[in-house]
Amino acid sequence: MLNVCIVTTSLAAGGAERSAALLSQMLFSLGYNVHVISTKNRVEYPFSGTLFNLEKEINGSNNNWRKLKVLRAYLKKHQFNYVIDNRPHSSFFKEFLLYRLVFSKAKIVTVIRSFNLNTYLPKNRTKARIIFGGVENFVAVSNEIKEEIERKMGFKNVVRIYNPIKTEEEVEVQELKNTPNLKYILFFGRIQERSKNLSLLIDGYKASKLPQYNIKLIILGSGPDLNLLKEKVKEHNLLDYVVFIPFKPNPKNYIKNAMFTVLTSNYEGFPRSVTESLALGTPVISVDCKSGPKEIIINESNGLLIEQNNSLALSKAMNRFVDDKNLYTRCKENAIQSVKHLSTDKIALHWQKILLNE
Repeated sequence: MLNVCIVTTSLAAGGAERSAALLSQMLFSLGYNVHVISTKNRVEYPFSGTLFNLEKEINGSNNNWRKLKVLRAYLKKHQFNYVIDNRPHSSFFKEFLLYRLVFSKAKIVTVIRSFNLNTYLPKNRTKARIIFGGVENFVAVSNEIKEEIERKMGFKNVVRIYNPIKTEEEVEVQELKNTPNLKYILFFGRIQERSKNLSLLIDGYKASKLPQYNIKLIILGSGPDLNLLKEKVKEHNLLDYVVFIPFKPNPKNYIKNAMFTVLTSNYEGFPRSVTESLALGTPVISVDCKSGPKEIIINESNGLLIEQNNSLALSKAMNRFVDDKNLYTRCKENAIQSVKHLSTDKIALHWQKILLNE
């Protein structure tokens, strides 16, 4: 039985963290001995295996040498066959120590979950090779990310494995409290303007017919730019139409009851908000950003794929989903089937293939 260690920043708040938790469940179901190392004491998503909560183990200390020492001792004790690193990467020196001193006794799989490679890899190709030259495999979560790693860094050991979804889960559908007849569209994710481009969402919604039809916009999530976004809503006189709801670790009821969800990001990896919406039968309007949406959305079949940074195109797409009943019904009916290939049992087999060197 293989001993596998999944390293993640946390098990809460984000799509990458949710994917790490799902990966632990998939590998556990395949019979692997799974350990999850979370560097921060945030655990909200269900996972499988043994959890090593680093921040808790060192009582919240910020001493990086102590962290490295404790991590190294843990990995040495358990003698893992594989370390699967799901973290974004920080300083060159810190990552060099982790990859060369802490992870080095195991085969390493590095997961790249964003088209913004600077989050995961140094800009300098030489530095990237110094840190990651001994990696067994890179796992890119979209074809575009795989191609970008190969083009920019020259690595050849890159495998594309999509993020999984739990298509088989039973969803308990509940109406939003006190608003049983509420019609709304939904954004859910991190409130961060630089990556999610939520100003475009507000502009497109304002220019659409939806406020006239009293179809609300719900923004579900937390993040550093929440107040900035609330100010923009106020400036656009949309206080009666835009509803802010704090982050929920399980937003399925909100997704299921939405007319459709919207993604306006500047860049992504393989966006969970798109796949999770479709898995629950909710169509999606998404900008054609790099990367992921074009590998998930079949335009006018399970959603609408529109030009990036174009608020007029976004407002027209919103209007189409409200006015064209045949289009909307078709996209809704095709949604679930369109992501069946991303189910956890199918994606687990892709992971098993690289772990067994098949």
